[in-house]
Amino acid sequence: MKSVRSLFLRIHTDEGLTGLGEAIVEGRAKTCAQAVAELEPYLAGKDPTRVVHHWQAMYRHAFYRGGPILTSALSGVEQALWDLTGKASGLPVYKLLGGPLRDRIRVYGGAGGYTPEEAAKSAAACVQKGYTAIKTGVYFQRPARIIESPAFVEQVVNIFAAMREAVG
Repeated sequence: MKSVRSLFLRIHTDEGLTGLGEAIVEGRAKTCAQAVAELEPYLAGKDPTRVVHHWQAMYRHAFYRGGPILTSALSGVEQALWDLTGKASGLPVYKLLGGPLRDRIRVYGGAGGYTPEEAAKSAAACVQKGYTAIKTGVYFQRPARIIESPAFVEQVVNIFAAMREAVG
């Protein structure tokens, strides 16, 4: 079975425009997809440019408000509606939301590996590409559990130490 990591959604209008969004709760992409599907009937036939109105209506209509699934589904739908609104008005979304806030933004590169050597090489490659920040995770041939064995923790410590040694 192929795992689904995120839900990229498209909202189509009768005028031929398509808005893109993403709804995700790690490990619950199919659940988010169902939550988005449950929001579809509300949106059918409505003006997609009333983004805040629709968000409020969909959020407040739910008896159980919030939570990670509904909030993620609403977030993906909202992104798609803003994308549609930008396309309909001929403006990029950042201009609809008041213009740019920053002239530049720091981004990170992803690094890791199953051995200290692989992780160090991966971190060094990020720095070589110009990244000044690196995102990694606690894993060693599988995702970490809530309670781990000393051997797992020691291996992860060795991996992090190798990355730190490689790039500072």
